[in-house]
Amino acid sequence: MAELSKPGILPAEAISALVTQGAIATKRLLDADQIQPASLDLRLGRTAWRIRASFLPGAGRTVKERLSELALHELDLGSGAVLETGCVYLVKLFEHLKLPFDLAAAANPKSSTGRLDVFVRVITDGARAFDTIPAGYSGPLYLEISPRTFPILVRTGSRLSQVRFRRGVARLSDLELLNLQESERLVDAASPDVAAGGIALGVDLAGEALSGFQGFRAKRHTGVVDVDQPGDLEVEDFWEPIRVRRNGGTPSLVLDPDAFYILASREAVHVPPDYAAEMVPFDPLVGEFRVHYAGFFDPGFGSAAAGGVGARAVLEVRSREVPFILEHGQTVGRLVYERMAGRPERLYGADLKSHYQGQGLKLSKHFKPFAGRDGGA
Repeated sequence: MAELSKPGILPAEAISALVTQGAIATKRLLDADQIQPASLDLRLGRTAWRIRASFLPGAGRTVKERLSELALHELDLGSGAVLETGCVYLVKLFEHLKLPFDLAAAANPKSSTGRLDVFVRVITDGARAFDTIPAGYSGPLYLEISPRTFPILVRTGSRLSQVRFRRGVARLSDLELLNLQESERLVDAASPDVAAGGIALGVDLAGEALSGFQGFRAKRHTGVVDVDQPGDLEVEDFWEPIRVRRNGGTPSLVLDPDAFYILASREAVHVPPDYAAEMVPFDPLVGEFRVHYAGFFDPGFGSAAAGGVGARAVLEVRSREVPFILEHGQTVGRLVYERMAGRPERLYGADLKSHYQGQGLKLSKHFKPFAGRDGGA
């Protein structure tokens, strides 16, 4: 298979081949929908450990060794367990890697995980950085989990994180990105801001993505969110909808310190079939807030061929230690694009029951559709 030797992000078919060859091993068969167009979902194992603090094992040390120093108690995930806000947990994942010498990987929270404000990071033996799996790595994978706003119910097999496999240099240069914007219209902006290999996204505070509403502010002291139960929760039990205030000026929003917001990009986003994209963390020089979670965008996101025309990027936003005024259109993040090693046979949203294709301002899949008084859907 050509995708196993070409540079770029591996598509689903090449990930399947890695499983067949044993480069990706698992203690039980993969779920039918576990392999996405350009990534692999990772599943929680049978035990979670409440730990004293987040950590990295460091060179020459295993996660298991450090766990013996930091574990407070164990939770059995077989029948489900609630992970509390403000606590840090560690779970060994079912997936185990034995990567070829020229293949590296990177992990990220799944979209639904980020939209719940659940902080997750993959850790490997000998790791000096989170979510970074070096070329040729052979060993287990662990997931650090820290719910920040809502307590969550998880169980063995729950999927909170995902991993992409990369060979060589796949990221586009500024010039390549500008050329691709010209030919494919990656974002619907008349004069796109391209710098440092990324294309800027502004925030929609005029209610374009959800008629009459700027976004949602998370409530505190809520009930539990079952991460495996979609479409079951009432929005206003967990979220405060934020209406657009029409005062004649530029729409704006004051971000409260340590509050969590779900907002949407002003621009629609398009990821062509031969590329993958990722939202990169916000530049702190732009202001005292950040897009809290980076995120993967699969080939076909926002594509007309896969039913995604007009799809916005959903933004998980936190202020820092001071209030910050965010204005409509202000830059809040950048999308970087990378070449695929091969085009996946099925694109995001094309018969994959993808939850966020064609999205506007949308909460995680766990909540019922929101319909505000102004007709939002």
